[in-house]
Amino acid sequence: MANVDKAFGLRPVGNVTGRVTGAQYGYQIADNQAGAIYQGDLVALSAGYIVKFVAASHATAIGVFNGCFYTDPTSGKPTYKNYYPGSVNITSGTIQADVIDDPNQLFVIQADDSVAQADIGQNAPVATGSTGSTVTGVSNMELDASAIATTSTLALKILGAYNSPDNALGSANVDVIVKINTHSLGSVGTAGE
Repeated sequence: MANVDKAFGLRPVGNVTGRVTGAQYGYQIADNQAGAIYQGDLVALSAGYIVKFVAASHATAIGVFNGCFYTDPTSGKPTYKNYYPGSVNITSGTIQADVIDDPNQLFVIQADDSVAQADIGQNAPVATGSTGSTVTGVSNMELDASAIATTSTLALKILGAYNSPDNALGSANVDVIVKINTHSLGSVGTAGE
């Protein structure tokens, strides 16, 4: 059976230490920051603010975006969204971002191609150019299977296939369990096996 091709970014599924899954902390998004950030996007800190992670610009990730809160500049109403639409020019308060930032957090993410058993323990970047859905607010970020390597600076470490009857290694669009390899609060990255 073929794996379902439906990207969803990174979703919390467990923790290396066995602690509560999905613990998050509040960070800020800069006022009027351009570019959307979707629930499940890998994010980084830039000048103290949360931005979408881009490997060419960021050496480490701080975690995974899980929504934001701000006072809508047009209606004046408190607004919670599971994605940041971009270019929100607030007139009061700040834009608070919820980020799953535990360096021991495990996530499930869909690969954009096949991942083999031999790739377990190796590292991979996230696929560039992904956006997300403004309807659901969910990310379309995927693991870039074409760039799996032992390189210590790659963002994600592959730990295994997600245990589901309709998910199989060796086929395109496999869902895999990963840990952030280059975490701002953890290691600077470890080489793959």
